Amino acid sequence: MTRFFTESDVLTHLPVDRAIDVLEEAFRLWGRGEATDSPRRRIRLDRGFFHMMTAAIYGQGVHGFKSYSVGGSTLVNLYDSSNGELLALLQAGNLGQIRTGAASGLATRFMSRSDSSTVACIGSGFQAETQLAAVCAVRSISSARVYSRSAERREAFAQRMSERLGIPVEPAESGQACVQAADIINVITSSRDPVLEGEWLEAGQHINAAGSNHWMRRELDDKAVRRSDRIVVDSMATAKVECGELIWAVDRAALNWERVRELRQVVAGDAAGRSDAAEITLFESQGLAIEDVAVANYLYRQAGDSMPELPF
Repeated sequence: MTRFFTESDVLTHLPVDRAIDVLEEAFRLWGRGEATDSPRRRIRLDRGFFHMMTAAIYGQGVHGFKSYSVGGSTLVNLYDSSNGELLALLQAGNLGQIRTGAASGLATRFMSRSDSSTVACIGSGFQAETQLAAVCAVRSISSARVYSRSAERREAFAQRMSERLGIPVEPAESGQACVQAADIINVITSSRDPVLEGEWLEAGQHINAAGSNHWMRRELDDKAVRRSDRIVVDSMATAKVECGELIWAVDRAALNWERVRELRQVVAGDAAGRSDAAEITLFESQGLAIEDVAVANYLYRQAGDSMPELPF
């Protein structure tokens, strides 16, 4: 039988702190060779693109895919790998927001200083909320700042997240003022041009860059990439196609791919996320189907019996 999850169901049953743990297990299995993920595929339409991404977690006996188009429905299909049965169909707008934040939370758990207490958020949109919530779930955060081009939006974000998280979140007047003396920096915008400059960075900071998944977009400038002592991506295959700031840095000889590691290596213990407190660390998140499949499987196992059945 196939279970159906609405957007509301996902919000009810998938807290961001639990999603972080779910992704940690999925990336650990992947690091052990018990999962696989395929880069996103795009088909051009008359207006925009249709996107599809696939993954299998052999260690959990499931596989699936996510499909979406800009402005349209986002869906995850979850299958039983033993017999091909469609286990669940999930509306995945909220699922995508939560798992994207959870991926940054997971990277923060392994890459930021354990005593990190302050966060800078560049970007104040839908995705920025779970980025900050996820960081707060893995570190004892005492305060945060937010910057975006719209003063109205950053002030609203600050008020909303202060109430949600129970910590002071203050709007900043500039990107530089936002990141000054911050322990962790979340960057999640739709900008084509860099919004985080390398000259602003300070020793010991950790950066989560999660807003861009197109080679023509860069959230960090080349200097920020050069100054990063340790760079981790969610998937090398995907980053080489989609991660604009790393692609541009490689083209300008500011980086070579041999310096870059994958999050699955870090989680599985095959690579270090940080070696000392002074390092500047960078996590580049493009968003992967293994994340969607992992949290979809969690939702199905935890709440499937309470969800309606589909007639196929």
